[in-house]
Amino acid sequence: MNSNKSSVVEKTPKHVAIIMDGNRRWAVRHGKEYIEGHRAAINKVEEIVDYCVNKGIEYLTLWVWSTKNWKRNKSFIMDIFKLFREQLGPNGVFTKSIEKGAKLHHIGSLRGFPEDIQKKVTDFFLKEPADKKITINVALGYEGRDEIVRAVRSLVKDNVSPDKIDQELLASYLDTKGQPDVDFVIRTGGDQRTSGFLIWQAADAEFYFTSTYMPDFGAEEFEKALKDYALRERRLGGDSQNY
Repeated sequence: MNSNKSSVVEKTPKHVAIIMDGNRRWAVRHGKEYIEGHRAAINKVEEIVDYCVNKGIEYLTLWVWSTKNWKRNKSFIMDIFKLFREQLGPNGVFTKSIEKGAKLHHIGSLRGFPEDIQKKVTDFFLKEPADKKITINVALGYEGRDEIVRAVRSLVKDNVSPDKIDQELLASYLDTKGQPDVDFVIRTGGDQRTSGFLIWQAADAEFYFTSTYMPDFGAEEFEKALKDYALRERRLGGDSQNY
């Protein structure tokens, strides 16, 4: 009995996705400017990347900026642009992630970001780590329904016959082409909804909702979430042995 329980606990998801929420509320709680919540969250992202690399998690998707975020006030958006420029520098999270063995991949649309940010971000997505250990999807300018619409438009543009369209083909037109579906979705910040995140890829995923704000969600909280995942049975339409 104990050996069975141990084998379940060791179960590790191949693809983890995180809805990083609660940054602004964290800032308010600590009497700081909104942007400081986002800056603090970046430190936790670095912890999580380290954890994933050490534990052999192969894919990590981080929702960095939603298409809906463009509705926020201009002053905040300008602060976000400034933070991006900081993190795109030699000591930023993009460079550090690649040094840890991450291949960065963009999902979403860079439309709306200044040209200098678009160029620098794109350059990072073209870089290859010396020793690849993980793929990190940076969901930037992302929303699930928008992704599916873009995929359908590409199918139409390619003159694909309707009778040729199936799930496998449509998946090949998504931003995550060639990647495994998401096993585990984590949302920080207390809200219990998906907000249109990875609608297609997370169709069979397990979900974990925590009230912990992202700036407080480091390696320890991440491990707690993974232990919760490990205790679940992933039947996926079959019996309890089919994880």
